[in-house]
Amino acid sequence: MSVTKTCEKGHTFQKSSDCPVCPICEKERAPAEGFLSTLSAPARSALEHEGIRSVEELSLYSEKEVLRLHGVGPASLPNLRKALEESGLSFKK
Repeated sequence: MSVTKTCEKGHTFQKSSDCPVCPICEKERAPAEGFLSTLSAPARSALEHEGIRSVEELSLYSEKEVLRLHGVGPASLPNLRKALEESGLSFKK
């Protein structure tokens, strides 16, 4: 069941979960470039919450560790691998 919510900025949106994130605010704050721009909002938020904001920081984690983050799923891995490879890096083994 969808519920109408309003965020702190006054955006009105529908949510079927308890997630308080406003999709309009998320879209506005999405980066225009860089590896985080290639990810879904939940995956991007999960990495940012963990303090991962660069490919160098991402390379300190294994794929399994990244997949354990709430919001990151297997569909995110190809984009993350590509970003790492383009920088000459890889996931921690």
